[in-house]
Amino acid sequence: MSKKRIVTYNNGETIIKIDDVEKRMYIILSGEVEISLTDGIKHITLAVLKKNDFFGEISLFNDLPRSATAVAKGTVKLTYLNSVGEMDEFMKHNPKFTREMVKVLTSRLAKTDELLKKELGGKSKAKLTGFLW
Repeated sequence: MSKKRIVTYNNGETIIKIDDVEKRMYIILSGEVEISLTDGIKHITLAVLKKNDFFGEISLFNDLPRSATAVAKGTVKLTYLNSVGEMDEFMKHNPKFTREMVKVLTSRLAKTDELLKKELGGKSKAKLTGFLW
């Protein structure tokens, strides 16, 4: 990535805000980023991401608003991809990152499935099975 593709955020700065519409995936070069949800009363930290982690990838594939907020914890340096074409090119030149990305995405999906199972705990098994993969 070129130097102009490196952005810096300071502690507490919002990188992504829930419900914003933007097509950009970020890769953390240094620092930590908190991914969270809030309803204005309750704040839930979904993850604290570190160097080489990524976030915002869903926006490259879907025309949906952001599903969570990302905030810098300390000083954070990021690079980013603005399109599927850029992602394809990056993955072509970084096969190890591509393998890790698949592992991370499947892990995130498994965690989401577990949360849904807990939330839908009293529902019928047929409905739960039909909802999940």
